[in-house]
Amino acid sequence: MRAGMARTVHCLSAAAATLLALSPAPAVADAIVDNVRGVTLDADGRVVRFRAIVLDKDGKVVRLVKPDEKEPEPPRVKRRKNDPPPQPRYTWRADLGGRVVMPGFVDAHGHVIELGFRQLELDLSGTRSLAEAQAKIRAYAAANPDRKWIVGGGWNQESWGLGRFPTAADLDAAVADRPVYLARADGHASWANSAAMREAGVTAKTLAPPGGRIEKAGGQPSGVFVDGAQALVGRVVPQPLPKERDTAFIKAQEQLLSHGITATADMGTSIDDWLTYRRVGDRGALRVRLMSYGSGIEDTIRIGGAGPTPWLYNDRLKLVGVKLYGDGALGSRGAWLKAPYADAAGERGLAFMTDSTLRNLMVRASMDGYQVAVHAIGDAANAQVLGAIEEIADTYGGDRRWRIEHAQVVDPADLPRFGKHGIIASMQPVHETSDRVMAEARLGPARLAGAYAWASMLRTGARLAFGSDYPVESPDPFVGWAAAYTRIGADGQPAGGWQPQEVLSKEQAWAAFTSGGAYAGFAEDKFGRLAPGQRADFIVVDRDPTTATPDLLRQTRVEETWVNGEKVWTRK
Repeated sequence: MRAGMARTVHCLSAAAATLLALSPAPAVADAIVDNVRGVTLDADGRVVRFRAIVLDKDGKVVRLVKPDEKEPEPPRVKRRKNDPPPQPRYTWRADLGGRVVMPGFVDAHGHVIELGFRQLELDLSGTRSLAEAQAKIRAYAAANPDRKWIVGGGWNQESWGLGRFPTAADLDAAVADRPVYLARADGHASWANSAAMREAGVTAKTLAPPGGRIEKAGGQPSGVFVDGAQALVGRVVPQPLPKERDTAFIKAQEQLLSHGITATADMGTSIDDWLTYRRVGDRGALRVRLMSYGSGIEDTIRIGGAGPTPWLYNDRLKLVGVKLYGDGALGSRGAWLKAPYADAAGERGLAFMTDSTLRNLMVRASMDGYQVAVHAIGDAANAQVLGAIEEIADTYGGDRRWRIEHAQVVDPADLPRFGKHGIIASMQPVHETSDRVMAEARLGPARLAGAYAWASMLRTGARLAFGSDYPVESPDPFVGWAAAYTRIGADGQPAGGWQPQEVLSKEQAWAAFTSGGAYAGFAEDKFGRLAPGQRADFIVVDRDPTTATPDLLRQTRVEETWVNGEKVWTRK
């Protein structure tokens, strides 16, 4: 990966900066954000409207002022001649001109540093054919002659209509004079040219590691490495410098704030990622709230030691738990299925761990109080994780909030198991609209009943936490929100929704993108709603999302983002 210079995020507003300089007022509260058309959800998922937010000096909500409530006048006190002038009721007041205000979104599953590097490297996510991708790769290489490796990602052979994986020969046709290594959109496969494979020493004799697959043609590596096999080439790719990681984070943070995301789970935090967050936090430049899940047991323990960290930087960073992988992804046929793929006879995907290995890792994490989040996409992987939870939950009981990340394809017989032991289904609605055609091909129509089954999950008693899996998908929460209560894509397809029995109500979907994400990270007492005691994390948008049609909801623009009562991003 490589990085360039990045624009810094917008500075604090003048009003917020003034707040920091003033001493706390002895009045009822310290600040008010006034003249808004506010909408939030209460603890029961009902819409609440308000016209102002009263804040304290710590950036927490004191109360919401109801639309018909008049602001009380300060008490009249008879003043003597030498008395000091009366103190203002508030140290500052922000008038938002009648615009719509709503809680900031909490993305329950993303990859922060990867999002930043996607903006700094070669990005193929918008390409719609192999030829278009080749042209973009060729142009990028010509524009960056000093880069010894060309790296990036975002390709998707399904979007290209290719009907196969791309090959090293396809990549050589674009760039052959230096190594090229590009991650698939889902991060579960990578595409190498011949120069990259030579640098890594990959030959016909190279064996795929457990949980990995080397795509081959005629007995030779064809150029695509799936899941665990990606490390065969990845280990020789030059690693970014700390300053490049810092730049990538600032880029990612600005993009998240621009979409109204004020908090996010970072799934798979490496030790280098954590050090980046600490450097940015130490400089006072950490704006978005990060719920970190370490990349495997080793990195988690290196970061947290004997257990989760405390909240740092005024509730902006915390190592919460560990991220484990049970299988790969549908797009690269790495998702572990109970029966073979409908479009690849005899192939069932990749099981990353044995039952005993998974249980041992979950027990090891639980002994030190780390929350466990396990990636599981295929029905076999989901069944494996459910079995592990059921076996160890009684021993390591209490409020564990076991997380299953994605839970995309579940055997209907296993769905009721999600309602036990406080399991959280951490899902991404936009995957359903992006993947439905591919899912039909991979699974066949008879195996779709438990696919992307949001409503069924809720009926079992499981908790839903929604996110985007950025940069696999755009972090835009409004697109995911629309998908969740319609199961229709931005293209209007399919009419009536795909597997429409799994639609949610608009409010259920909104809650999963806000309070659900906070609950999933043990942060529901800090953020996720606008209510007394919660952090004043909110966004200003150009329409009322509660009354917008699905098409208009997808088009919602964030105008300002406020975190802890401070304006941290403004649309230019």
